[in-house]
Amino acid sequence: MGETSHILIVDDDREIRDLLGRFLTKHGYRVTTARDGKEMRRVLADWRIDLIVLDLMLPGEDGLSLCRQLRANSLIPIIMLTAMGEETDRIVGLEMGADDYLPTPFNPRELLARTKAVLRRARSEPTSDRTSGGTIMIFSGWKIDLARRRLISPEDIVVDLTPGEFDLLVAFADHPQRVLSRDQLLDLARGRAAAPFDRSVDVQVSRLRRKIETDPMEPELIKTVRGGGYLFTASVERG
Repeated sequence: MGETSHILIVDDDREIRDLLGRFLTKHGYRVTTARDGKEMRRVLADWRIDLIVLDLMLPGEDGLSLCRQLRANSLIPIIMLTAMGEETDRIVGLEMGADDYLPTPFNPRELLARTKAVLRRARSEPTSDRTSGGTIMIFSGWKIDLARRRLISPEDIVVDLTPGEFDLLVAFADHPQRVLSRDQLLDLARGRAAAPFDRSVDVQVSRLRRKIETDPMEPELIKTVRGGGYLFTASVERG
């Protein structure tokens, strides 16, 4: 598999840090741990990290705040640990840019499986289209700047999108005029399969419509297909 992936575990519980550290090391990963945001930033300044396992409930700066900060400056994959699988926390975590989530308590083998899947997707994503300077997707007068991760309106105004909303819009723009199910959208935008009754896509579609539709109640760009999912109706060009 080439170079050993370096994983950073951020959790204030020492037993959990030690347990996960030993388990992931046993399975061939290099592991560094941190107990809070301050230690996390110190590690990131000193080492190249391939994936971060980030606990939501941290003292001081919580996991959502740290996730938001990370996404503002980095594309390092993030797996969020959320207590009891709380749906609100899960949705907000995905909107902040987490690549996956895992409700606690969990079996370390489940984390191992998620880690392998997220790292595999990160390695397989083409970087030329998404990170090279000047790559633009254009639809109905709107512009998606992939390099700077921003959306520009037909009036040339930068529209504020959460990381989750941006990833969802790019997933739509990558597959225009094609019906996409919630499972497909979650996999395309977040790289994971949908949990039963996962409504995070519906929430983000609703918020995205409010930002790009002339009338969010009568959407023209993102249409709901009964029993199927969603359809992005616009034609998309790359500039």
